[in-house]
Amino acid sequence: MPTRRPNVLFICADQWRADCISALGHPNVKTPNLDALAADGVLFRNHFGQCTPCGPSRTSVLTGLYLMNHRSGRNGTPLDARHTNLALEARKAGYEPTLFGYTDTSIDPRGKDPNDPALTGYDKGVMPGFVTPLHLPDDMAPWVADLAAKGYDVRNGRDDAFKPKTPFDKPEDRGFRFIPTVFPAAHSETAFLTDAFLKWLSVRSDKPWFAHFVFYRPHPPLIAPEPYNRAVHPKDVVFPQRTATVEEEKRQHPLLAYELDRISQPGRYDEHSPLDPVAADDLEIRQMRAAYYGLVAEVDHHLGRIIEHLKATGEYERTLIIVTSDHAEMLGEHYVWGKEIYFDQAFRLPLVIRDPRPDADATRGTRVEAFTEAVDIMPTILDWVGLKAPRSCDGRSLVPFLRGEAPEDWRDAVFFEHDFRNVKTQAAETALGISSDECSYAVIRDGRYKYVHFAALPPLLFDMVEDPHETRNLADRPEMAATVLHYAQRMLSWRLSHAERTLTNMQLTKDGVFSRP
Repeated sequence: MPTRRPNVLFICADQWRADCISALGHPNVKTPNLDALAADGVLFRNHFGQCTPCGPSRTSVLTGLYLMNHRSGRNGTPLDARHTNLALEARKAGYEPTLFGYTDTSIDPRGKDPNDPALTGYDKGVMPGFVTPLHLPDDMAPWVADLAAKGYDVRNGRDDAFKPKTPFDKPEDRGFRFIPTVFPAAHSETAFLTDAFLKWLSVRSDKPWFAHFVFYRPHPPLIAPEPYNRAVHPKDVVFPQRTATVEEEKRQHPLLAYELDRISQPGRYDEHSPLDPVAADDLEIRQMRAAYYGLVAEVDHHLGRIIEHLKATGEYERTLIIVTSDHAEMLGEHYVWGKEIYFDQAFRLPLVIRDPRPDADATRGTRVEAFTEAVDIMPTILDWVGLKAPRSCDGRSLVPFLRGEAPEDWRDAVFFEHDFRNVKTQAAETALGISSDECSYAVIRDGRYKYVHFAALPPLLFDMVEDPHETRNLADRPEMAATVLHYAQRMLSWRLSHAERTLTNMQLTKDGVFSRP
């Protein structure tokens, strides 16, 4: 009989910071299950996302394309239907890619009727090629319906689901975000999604499967169910890195000043919170971070349930497991919350890959220091299942690293981008005095320097060795002019060599189509 195809499990946890892994020595986070997976696989220490926020970052992950090529730059910016993706490609190997969660794909409206409900939100679409036993978009309707069936008053949908529990006796040494959800951990959206996935897995022990499982957490709102609201005491939380005052922080760059103003409105970043996260006092800042760490612990618990099931059913030894995030979270660093700013904390992601095959045994428990990018996920999975990555793909397979065979020509820097336009409200455009098409920046970051190039705003240059927290902009210093020029030229070379290239290595000749691999 032919050898059964292996399984693929691609897990993405929304807004998980790279440093929030206890195996890396984080003083507050506890992730025993991800730690164990890393000890049985490979942990990538310098993994970066391609863009923010959710929709654009997931588009880069699932298409293998840089933002400058897929151009779905904001939540709600349509993704051109011409692009292939991980799910469509995996079907060529006989898989039926299955989604639990969401992809935040904004579909191409061309050819759709204006009344099509798929055009009424950035989260309505699913990346083509996936089947969806449980689609959990922003309104989380299936989970909210489950809460209603359990007797919770959620007549206003998700808005009610994430309201803080009342009445609740909050101790004086805890902040507002110590107040838990109205439901316990067993009824959370994380538990609900995991339960559904385990049911789906329970009848698939005799056939290969391909699953993309998406945790919503630790994405805000920063409210954790009991007992995870108590996982970390705020007095033990390390305070975020920032300058003495918000005004001093704002002087670093106009975009940073704009972002701090944007998120200072209570509820803008953290729904149902009465706090201005920028001006909140020390206790509230520590409590918000503690709540985030509690949500990470909850995700890790359910990750453990999935892995335990795979081991109990024998599927663990024939399943490629990838755990990562779409983008990260500032957690108050530089006074910023969220992910829409150029600092490493918003773009640096966790990545753990466990290859069950014997040729990966020698690398189990190792850590890779080389720079890797979110666009590498798609070619890695395709390579692992025996498929070639499309010519259009900007990433490279990480499979050699899983076998201890680091390529000699591997990248020595990462590149990421951000489109911060607001087409409808023109908020950023008005505040910064630039056009929508000028609301973008691109970053090149290597082991020494990080250069941020804006389309219409001043550039930034950070020395990542001497100034790892990115507090001193060196771009306007005369003695750094040659360094700025060097990185600007590298940025231009990168963009030239990675521009759309689907057909660029083809030529029509008298003998027909010539194509160079």
